[in-house]
Amino acid sequence: MHHSYKGDVTPAECWSALESDEPAFLVDVRTSAEWNFVGFPMTPAGRAQPFFAEWQTYPSMAIDGGFGPRVAEAIKAAGGDESSKIFFLCRSGARSMSSAAALTDLGFAHCYNVLDGFEGPPDEEGHRGQIAGWKAAGLPWRQK
Repeated sequence: MHHSYKGDVTPAECWSALESDEPAFLVDVRTSAEWNFVGFPMTPAGRAQPFFAEWQTYPSMAIDGGFGPRVAEAIKAAGGDESSKIFFLCRSGARSMSSAAALTDLGFAHCYNVLDGFEGPPDEEGHRGQIAGWKAAGLPWRQK
């Protein structure tokens, strides 16, 4: 089922929106295990830090029913509102589409899925982070 949200953007398009003067937010919806072991995205200096909110809770991977309200509250607390641009990032794109749709359903008009996520698809050897996505685009990230 295709949920509706504003659209899909490349990691580079997401970065330039985060850099602009308009308030924009990055929400990483992966699990805490992924943030800890794979690394996590950085935002441009002087801009809002990324929000970390699990769309599915590890290890059961059940969708967190409180996700939308929790993220909405965090965005408002950080000075955003329903007209802010919000970018959703997961490992490779599936969870971020669902979470962008969830916030759109709560009245946020500019929710975007970041194509290929943080790591992108696996390469021929099964490694992620080489072909597409945030890491492969050379955008800043760090390991905990």
